[in-house]
Amino acid sequence: MKIGVLKEIKDNEKRVAVTPGVISKIKKLGYEIFVEHDSGIQASFYNEQYVESGAEISSKEEIYKCDLLLKINKPTHDEINKLSNNQTLISFFTPALNPELLKLCKKDNINIMSMDSVPRISRAQKMDALSSMANVAGSRAVIEAAHCFGRFFGGQITAAGKINPAKILIIGAGVAGLSAIGTASSLGAVVRAFDTRPEVKEQVESLGAQFLTVNIDEDGSSKDGYAKVMSKEFIDAEMKLFKEQAEDVDVIITTALIPGKEAPKLITQDMVELMKPGSVIVDLASQQGGNCELCQQDQIVNHGGVKIIGFTDLPSRLPSQSSELYANNLFHILDELTPDKNGEIMINMNDDVIRGMTIVRDGEITYPPPKVEVSAASKPKVEKKVIQKPSIEKKSSIIPGSLTLSLLFLVGAFAPASFMNHFTVFVLSCFIGYMVIWNVTASLHTPLMSVTNAVSSIIIIGAITQISTTDSLSLILSGLAIFIASINIFGGFAVTKRMLSMFKK
Repeated sequence: MKIGVLKEIKDNEKRVAVTPGVISKIKKLGYEIFVEHDSGIQASFYNEQYVESGAEISSKEEIYKCDLLLKINKPTHDEINKLSNNQTLISFFTPALNPELLKLCKKDNINIMSMDSVPRISRAQKMDALSSMANVAGSRAVIEAAHCFGRFFGGQITAAGKINPAKILIIGAGVAGLSAIGTASSLGAVVRAFDTRPEVKEQVESLGAQFLTVNIDEDGSSKDGYAKVMSKEFIDAEMKLFKEQAEDVDVIITTALIPGKEAPKLITQDMVELMKPGSVIVDLASQQGGNCELCQQDQIVNHGGVKIIGFTDLPSRLPSQSSELYANNLFHILDELTPDKNGEIMINMNDDVIRGMTIVRDGEITYPPPKVEVSAASKPKVEKKVIQKPSIEKKSSIIPGSLTLSLLFLVGAFAPASFMNHFTVFVLSCFIGYMVIWNVTASLHTPLMSVTNAVSSIIIIGAITQISTTDSLSLILSGLAIFIASINIFGGFAVTKRMLSMFKK
C-alpha cells in the first residue's frame, strides 16, 4: 500500500504528520511513502531529508491517490470530498464535536480513524497522540505565561534588591498539568497544583509542587482515564479554594478538559478581578469554551491588567518536537494495523485500541465505540471459609519440633562445656542480628539497599573485634571484610544521594 502525508492547511499550523526519522521505520512495515512537497518545512524538516530517508516527494494531487492518508488536523469538507473508494484517513477528528463532518464521511468504502479517540489504556499509551500534544502544550503554556508576565519566575537576591519568586497555580494534574509543573519548577517558580484525583498527589510533589486539596472526602477518578464531574458540595469547596488562591498567585494555568465535552468553568470573572495587575492566566481548554469565563479562543484578553491567554495552537509553537512525537504515535498505530508487516492494513474491530479510534468503517459510521475501562473493577471480597485440617497434619507439624528439641538435648548432654558456650553465643547472635537488620528504617534508595547496608555494618563490627588478633590469617580476612563491606555502605549512600539529586532544582 501507498501512504500519503498531507501538508497541513490550517492557519498557523507548522507541524507535519510524519518526520524523516520515522520514515525508515514505516518502510520496514512494507509501505511506500509519499510526502507532499514542503510539508515539513515550517517544522524544519526539508524535502531533501525525506528523500534521504526513503520517501518520495509528490504533489497534492498524487498524494490523494494513495491508499492511506496521514495528517494532523481534522479534515475539511473539501478534503473529505476528495476521499473515495477504499481509502483510509488517520488524523485528529473529535467526532463528538463534529457530527456534521462525520456524516460527510458516510460514503464509498472509506475508513476514518481519529487520533483523539484512542482509549486511555496502558497498551495504547504509545499511540496516545492527545497525551503527546498535551505534554508539549503544558510546557509551552508556562513559556507563554513567562513571556507575558514580564518578571522572573525564579527568586534572586542581588545588589539592587531582592526578587521574590513567582507563584503559579496549575489546575489539573493530567499530562499537560504535570508537564507545566515540571517546566515551572525548573524555572524557579513556587508551584501549587490542584486535582480532584488524590492518586496524582505523589506525582505532583515529586516534581517539586505543593498539592492543594479541599476538606471533602471525594475521589474524582473515573474508569476512562479522565476526572469525573464532582458533587455540588465539592465544586463549591474547590471554587472557594480557587478564589483564595487567585488573590495570592501570579499565574494560573488551567488544564481541565475532557475530549468531546465543554470545558468546565473554574475561573470566574470575580476571581480574575481579585488577581494582581500583571498576572497571567493560560487557558489550555480554550478550544472547548475555556476554563476561564473571560477566555477568548486564540486571543489574549486584558481584563483589568490581568492577561488571559487562549491560544489553541500551543503544540504548533514547538513544531519540531510536536511533529516527532506525533509521528512516533502514528508509527505505533501503523505497527498495530500491520500485524503481518506486509504493507497492508488490517482494521481489527476486535482490538480495543483499533475499534476505539475507528469512527468510520467501510463507509459506515461506527462512532461511538463501546466503552473501555481503564482499570479493572475491584474484585469482590470473598469470605474465606476455615476448614479444619485433619489431625494427621497437626501431628506432622509436631514431629520436626520434637526432633529439634531432642537434638538440642543430646548436644547439651554430651557436648563439652566450651562448645555450649560458643553455641549459645551463636544462637543469640543470630537472633539479635535478625532483629537489628529487619528493624532498620528503609531510608536509602531501595529497602533492599538499606538491609544490605545493615548487614555490611554488622560484618564490619565483627571484623573490628577480630582485627586485633595476632593470627596473620585472621588479620588479613578481617581487613578484607572491612574493606569490602565499606564499599557496599558508602556505595549505597552515594547512589541514594545521586538519585535524590535528580529530583532537586
